[in-house]
Amino acid sequence: MRGPHDVGGLDFGPIDPEEYSLTFWELQIDAIRAVIGSKGIVSTHENRRTIEQFGHEIYDTLTYYERWTAALQRQMVDKGILTQDEIDKKVVQLRTRFHETGDLESF
Repeated sequence: MRGPHDVGGLDFGPIDPEEYSLTFWELQIDAIRAVIGSKGIVSTHENRRTIEQFGHEIYDTLTYYERWTAALQRQMVDKGILTQDEIDKKVVQLRTRFHETGDLESF
């Protein structure tokens, strides 16, 4: 059985070669992953395995960096570094600030 990441040989058409500029939050997730990896908290292989375990329904609805974010959330909870409640509270704070100011880039 194919995992959601295993698309080799499937007909999805050509790859769009256009340049893509990362958004602020994508750059932040990229940086967080780099730090967590360099500190030995979560390896690249752990990250890949977590993402591959999402299943088609979740995997196919998330963008590349959304998958990284979801994997990071799961890993931090599984390792006892953060609780789901702590994550949920921070999300509420960020959403509130965004709705009030339209800004997420200045912390």
